[in-house]
Amino acid sequence: MSHGPSVPPDARSSPSGPRTSGEGDWNRQLADAFAVLLGRPLREYDPDAVYAACVGGNLLYETGFRQDALWVSPAALSGAEPVVWDCCLFDESDRTPVFDARGSLFEFPPPEGAGAALPRDFAAALDAVGSGRGLVRGADLAPLVARYGVDLAAPALAGTWSVYCPRLASDGTLLDALRTALDTGHGPENLVPFTAQPGEEWEEALAVIGHTGLRTHIGYFCTDGDEGLMPLSGDAMAGGPKDAGCEPVAGWEDGYGQFDLTVVRLGGRAGGGR
Repeated sequence: MSHGPSVPPDARSSPSGPRTSGEGDWNRQLADAFAVLLGRPLREYDPDAVYAACVGGNLLYETGFRQDALWVSPAALSGAEPVVWDCCLFDESDRTPVFDARGSLFEFPPPEGAGAALPRDFAAALDAVGSGRGLVRGADLAPLVARYGVDLAAPALAGTWSVYCPRLASDGTLLDALRTALDTGHGPENLVPFTAQPGEEWEEALAVIGHTGLRTHIGYFCTDGDEGLMPLSGDAMAGGPKDAGCEPVAGWEDGYGQFDLTVVRLGGRAGGGR
């Protein structure tokens, strides 16, 4: 585990606070601060690629959120409504995360034993639009649910699906994926006054962030994980979205294995354009 510096139309705008008239200058400050975390400027990343922030960890399994009926409502799958999880991700912050079901990846594991099975024609259609390992983007799932009249929230289909890669709502750019993952918002008034202290190995790097509130906020993601989150190394991000053809950019987790965040460059069917 590394504790030091490492290194779309189908998405909704970042929900973390109102936009302000000075957002251009704030975006520049954010980009510079995020560059500290990444170890390289954001301009060195492909500006035409699609990026997303994904949430993982045991907490999603323990709470049943990956199979919550909110994910498969027609409005959520079409992108008309976000999926709001009534669970605060960060200590000292009461903001709740907002997800984009249309841009998220769903998995449909084969039934075990006498387990519930999907309608045959619907399952065949899923195979045609999936990634080849049972993963289907919400945007591709939405028209199939409507065409075949399948209610994935029905008790009879419990266990036939889950959300493999829950994607936080953002606009597909790297800046907004990082903004959404780290919940910095669109202006200094949206910052959280975290009290978790960054590790000593991060103090010099973070010192270049001139805005005190932003430096404090970013420092929450540079801890040892007991309080705040700690950065993930490339090896620690090997699973999850990377298995779906996505390239990890950065990641953070708590020290208890309950929760992690990964910013990824989406590839293949997972990308879907911006």
